[in-house]
Amino acid sequence: MSTTYLRTRYVADRVLAAVLLIASSPVMGVISLAVLLSSGRPVLYRQRRVGRHGEIFSVLKFRTMVEDAERIGGGYAPEGMDLITPIGKLLRASSLDELPQLVNILRGEMALIGPRPAMPDQYARYTAFQRRRVEVLPGITGLAQVTYRDDAPWSKRIELDVEYIDRASPRLDVAIIFGTLRRVFSGARSDQTPGEVDDLG
Repeated sequence: MSTTYLRTRYVADRVLAAVLLIASSPVMGVISLAVLLSSGRPVLYRQRRVGRHGEIFSVLKFRTMVEDAERIGGGYAPEGMDLITPIGKLLRASSLDELPQLVNILRGEMALIGPRPAMPDQYARYTAFQRRRVEVLPGITGLAQVTYRDDAPWSKRIELDVEYIDRASPRLDVAIIFGTLRRVFSGARSDQTPGEVDDLG
């Protein structure tokens, strides 16, 4: 891992996030209005996640599920429960629900590319190897996302996250960005069950 490269990239990430936030503000305004009119408040969804070096922060997303869905579905969207709102399905399929995380980048809590921020209960079950995942800032997208999207258990995704930490480079980041653009059009699964994805000890 090139510490110098990542340190430089984190500065560039915050500058780029500010530019993207300004450029996407009309789109975010339309999305906010659509969520408000179709689902009511809150427009944004805040969830406690584990960031760099195990620090807890609130990740931001546009709300895509019904109120209190996390408790009802146990953190997932089980088939048949219909916890995802109609507008939420569109936002998830296009990954536009992630746009508010540009604010997380401006705050220095996230980066554009890196492991997705872990949930505290999962982080508590990580092995020593898996805890390497939090050596860097979490990202909006990463190597595991472009490789698996949602079609692999956590252990497999974490292996790729650690691989990214060891291989981080401008060339790899460019490949991840293009891979992310391709993945956006493939949509996201909404029928995961705990048994399919949570294989942590």
